[in-house]
Amino acid sequence: MSAPELTFSILTLFPELLRPFTEEALLGKAQERGLLAYRLIDLRQYAGNKHRKVDDTPYGGGAGMVIRVDVVERALADLPLEDHPDEVILLSPAGPRFDQRMAEELATKRHIAVLCGRYEGFDARTERLITRELSIGDFVMMGGEAAAACLLEAVGRLVPGVIGDEESHRQDSFSSGLLDYPEYTRPAEWQGEAVPEVLLGGNHAAIERWRRNEALRRTLERRPELLAATELTPQDSAALLELGVSAEQLAGWNAPPPPQPKKRRVKKAPEQT
Repeated sequence: MSAPELTFSILTLFPELLRPFTEEALLGKAQERGLLAYRLIDLRQYAGNKHRKVDDTPYGGGAGMVIRVDVVERALADLPLEDHPDEVILLSPAGPRFDQRMAEELATKRHIAVLCGRYEGFDARTERLITRELSIGDFVMMGGEAAAACLLEAVGRLVPGVIGDEESHRQDSFSSGLLDYPEYTRPAEWQGEAVPEVLLGGNHAAIERWRRNEALRRTLERRPELLAATELTPQDSAALLELGVSAEQLAGWNAPPPPQPKKRRVKKAPEQT
């Protein structure tokens, strides 16, 4: 079997918390097909003592325990030399927030190692061993395993072949910079609410424009800050103006001006002789 497209090495104190994410659903099937590979590495194996103790009290005092840097170094050094990670990621609230653009970038890598913290985190000298820090949001959890699961799904699903319909993830929320448009399926009417008529008419150009306008509307209502980083078109500008956005707001988002209506040519009356 050929080498996987992408390997994840997850360094954690609780590998069994992550095992279901590597064995079930699409990520599990991707491993069976040789597209993705996962190594769940127990940091306690590299403790260097008979009690498998990986943490110690912080210098200077304070509550909690800190994971030792030498434990992390030994675990990373034990990864195969011929398969050295392209990225060593520390999941930490100090890092930039993980987003779709980062997921797309990481999906092009060959091998990603991920450090999952616990207790009061890692010895600060661990930062010398990593290539980047990432955060999944401004909140506190008990460890990095749930964050690692988010990264596994967000990145793994973008590897070619993992999702059957490659066009699917290109239309997902955030892939275009916008939230996704609303989706509908049977029944055509439910509790008095009908599927929008445009989706039933078979006019694909009209459907695409409706979907784009609905994505703009949803984003404006729920996450307007995303519009400043989205590449908008003149048609988008026209739709946003109809949704109540001011020309000043559009200018602040560097949006192009809306299309100008075509001038109708007035036929000249024939000269009378």
